[in-house]
Amino acid sequence: MDLMQKLSILTAGAKYDVACTSSGADRPGHTVAAGCCHSFAADGRCISLLKILMSNCCSYTCKYCVNSAENDVPRATLTPDELAELTIQFYRRNYIEGLFLSSGVIISPDHTMELMIRALELLRYKHGFWGYIHAKVIPGSSPDLIRRLGLVADRLSVNIELPSERSLSLLAPGKTKDAILSPMRQIRNELVKNEAAKSGALTARGKKAPAFAAAGQATQMIVGASGESDHQIINLASALYEKFSLKRVFYSAYIPVVENSLLPALNTPPPLLREHRLYQADWLMRQYGFACGEILSEDAPNFNPYLDPKCNWALNNMWFFPLDVNLAPLNDLLRIPGVGPTCARRIVAARRSGRLGMDELKRMGVVLKRAKYFITTKDGSCFPRLDKESAVRALIDPKIYSFGMEQLSLFTPNAGMAALPGGSDFSSLNDAVEEAVLCLKASL
Repeated sequence: MDLMQKLSILTAGAKYDVACTSSGADRPGHTVAAGCCHSFAADGRCISLLKILMSNCCSYTCKYCVNSAENDVPRATLTPDELAELTIQFYRRNYIEGLFLSSGVIISPDHTMELMIRALELLRYKHGFWGYIHAKVIPGSSPDLIRRLGLVADRLSVNIELPSERSLSLLAPGKTKDAILSPMRQIRNELVKNEAAKSGALTARGKKAPAFAAAGQATQMIVGASGESDHQIINLASALYEKFSLKRVFYSAYIPVVENSLLPALNTPPPLLREHRLYQADWLMRQYGFACGEILSEDAPNFNPYLDPKCNWALNNMWFFPLDVNLAPLNDLLRIPGVGPTCARRIVAARRSGRLGMDELKRMGVVLKRAKYFITTKDGSCFPRLDKESAVRALIDPKIYSFGMEQLSLFTPNAGMAALPGGSDFSSLNDAVEEAVLCLKASL
């Protein structure tokens, strides 16, 4: 098998990992889309990565995975020299700026990790490549190998895959909770040592300690392969952020690729809207100061598909509003639908020079089509104070109380209907609004 065939097989096998924001696009006159994806650096830059498996030969029998040992698919394995040479050639041709490396389990976790480490050491020390590298830790591998991998990679991740121990034992019998959490715990501890070394506490003889996974660690959860509620998923994510100091939890809508009685049928569409809501809730926990229990609860364990989690919280806590943007503290401003962290900081800075009105808020980037129902300004309350049912109607139906500023809606003609429960079965916008109101009432 030649190198291009291996490239095609192993980049296709890697596309189900969602730690990158896209799976690539054709570049006429340059290269194929296979393996080229995009992610974001800590400073906000969009960077292109080669996203590839070391091997799709796997000794595990995970029911949801296309590369499971039970599946009959074309198999390929790159040698460390092949992977290093392939990456550096892509880099020299300006196709990529970094590498995202994962692998099936070849023989054993330790054997697989040794191959990955050898490839990355060749890339770093033989080819002099010091671009971004994100590497996946194989659960069950030894602590020494995890440390070695962290010294040649910028970010490490251990995929937790499924949101409960029961689902893990049922769908991924080769993996255990401890085999996943132990490396996450070790990576967290190594990162703590990193921080201490930066302050000089662990430096020896005046030498700077080598950085271990300087970009931190992440993980991924598959959504829709098992029966956990949204509340269980974000509760687990919240605990992971707290206990393991994760940079990101990625959520992957399950795409049925194999037929199994324990999994959704092959014709089941991936739950993309649910994945989107999880990312929105995750952002609220990481950037807006929301606690998991404020977003969902055991009594209301799933997201309202018609309203984003922040709007849903606001509608369930109407006593908190309206807020005067000229007086409210920063943490309260972050609770207003349509106001993000950047806008909230701009408001706090700008109101030192004078009172703010709608025009000033609009120039700052506040999404007034959502915020207008929850705030007062120097202009007073320009929009009617609504009860919960009227507010949900106004947020979803742009014709209600629009005043020239429409709420971005999934229910505009020919847009977004297929993404929602029931597909495009709604006969009219009014039917969708009625369903949204019922969902809101069910969550109270």
